[in-house]
Amino acid sequence: MTAPGTTPGLTPGGEDAEEDAAPAAAPRKRLWWPAALAASLALALGVPALVAGSTSASGSSSVSAPADDSPEAGFARDMATHHQQAVDLSFIVRDRTSDEHTRTLAFDIINTQANQRGMMMGWLDQWGLPQHSPAKPMAWMGMKHGYEPHDGSLMPGMATNTQLTKLRSLNGRDAEVLFLQLMLEHHKGGVEMAQGYVDVAKNETEKRLAQSMVAGQTSEIQLMTDMLGERGSAPGVPAS
Repeated sequence: MTAPGTTPGLTPGGEDAEEDAAPAAAPRKRLWWPAALAASLALALGVPALVAGSTSASGSSSVSAPADDSPEAGFARDMATHHQQAVDLSFIVRDRTSDEHTRTLAFDIINTQANQRGMMMGWLDQWGLPQHSPAKPMAWMGMKHGYEPHDGSLMPGMATNTQLTKLRSLNGRDAEVLFLQLMLEHHKGGVEMAQGYVDVAKNETEKRLAQSMVAGQTSEIQLMTDMLGERGSAPGVPAS
């Protein structure tokens, strides 16, 4: 189920993620579409016209790279960081359960978010901007009372180091439940950030990517809520 445009070898130790995450013969949910969407976006959005600008009435285009403190640069950096943890969480649970639905969801998240992260890092490079900034996470959103980073959780929805350690200690159903709870909160934070960028975006290409994140992750939030219910659990991360 490798999505076009993805790169084999995302798994640690050179394992083939496709072999480890083969979908169930008759899957309960259509979990393949986020990875397919990411591949389509990579083709549709991976074009050189990524700088903000305007077009005159005569059809000539005036373009300029976003500023280092712009929402365009801030969103690309922060969402790339947010995505990286989603990929890490998915790798952890993939190795701790044999449940095909959970492994397929994890595989889709790995492919979708690694693909999107690569696009955002590529845009920063095209704009001649550094991939990291000393600015506080999500400062570009103009939040007066921003999220306070703690225990490795840098932005809303991100798991703490303590929670990651806990997930690594579990197996089977227990690992599935904690993964789903953590990832559901992670998606909520991601949707909030992506919508925040959509509301102020000046770069249409990056805006379309953010809109796809809102749609895709909102759908997966409902899917994960259903999966938790099937396991006799509910959304909400246990206190740690």
